[in-house]
Amino acid sequence: MLTRLKNNPLAPALVTGLTLAVYVLVVILQAGGDPLALARIGTRFSEGDPQGSEGYDGQFVVYIANDPQPNSVAEHLDVPAYRYQRILLPLLARLLAGGAAGRIPWALAVLGVVTQTLGTWAVAALLRRWNINPWYALVYGLWAGFVLAVRLDLPEPLAYGLVAAALLAVDDERHVLASMLLTMAIFTKDVVLPFAGALGLVYLWRREWRRAIGLAFVAGLPFAIFQFWLWQVFGAPGLGSGGAYATPFEWIPFMGLLRLGYYDPSLLLVYLVVFGPSIILPTVWGLVAAGRKLLAGDVNVWTLGLVLMTLSVIVLPFSTFAEPGGLLRYACGLMLAGLLFAARYQHRKALRYAPLWLVMNAILWAGAG
Repeated sequence: MLTRLKNNPLAPALVTGLTLAVYVLVVILQAGGDPLALARIGTRFSEGDPQGSEGYDGQFVVYIANDPQPNSVAEHLDVPAYRYQRILLPLLARLLAGGAAGRIPWALAVLGVVTQTLGTWAVAALLRRWNINPWYALVYGLWAGFVLAVRLDLPEPLAYGLVAAALLAVDDERHVLASMLLTMAIFTKDVVLPFAGALGLVYLWRREWRRAIGLAFVAGLPFAIFQFWLWQVFGAPGLGSGGAYATPFEWIPFMGLLRLGYYDPSLLLVYLVVFGPSIILPTVWGLVAAGRKLLAGDVNVWTLGLVLMTLSVIVLPFSTFAEPGGLLRYACGLMLAGLLFAARYQHRKALRYAPLWLVMNAILWAGAG
């Protein structure tokens, strides 16, 4: 029985789901039973008070779920096109709640826990078929960025859960399903684009023209049309480096991080101590390890996915590095790509390093929650 439990990908998924469910329930109970506390509503956007509290990003998911009409909800969004492009989670919450505003916060809480649980199962299933202990999937399931996202009604669990399911479909040679899942992931949160790009580049490299065209038609074209529609409705496309106060992407590697030292050298030191082993080191390792595989001609979604994710981390804007929660959440994709690459290529040293991420998770969780 213990052997079956050890090798069953459902086991780490259930541990993830139970842990997050308890955490979310505790937060709600501490707020007097109000699930809206998860979203951290601010009066600046809920009441239109310029001097009011700012709140956090989850409030925009709630606003769109309550009122999907772009013209009327725009006044409640800091950067309307940027927020509205992440439309799938608000629509799912509205559907699950039957359109009732009072049930939407509960729907978001359930969706966060359930999608992170299912994403962990997909990761564990991939690990098991590669003869890697599926319990390593807890590194993904309980990564502080995902925990924070579940705590704040944010789309990362759904977005990367769909990516994990798409990668599982790719491994099963179910490419049409993979394209459909990646499409939904893109409409959940655009930061998953490196994974879609990686799969598209693999198809082109292998001259699998039908699959490349299929991915472009299923995922690329609808998203491009949606961006054009956002431009027409809101006066700007949705793609960008962040919401209000966002700074541009950087051209020099890790310049977004180094800029912290200009404002406060001691803060930069803290970042290097905390995020060095948890994000910076895995980024550098991933770029080098996956880059070597690419140079050796091993072109697949696991190598390209990790390379594109690490490159995106390297050029992250100062505004992302300056907000620890945003950095943790962006690193969700890095965590997924790095873990699957290490498992696929049997990188034992990297996998042995993975439990340190779980220890680091506790520190990051405490600091960001």
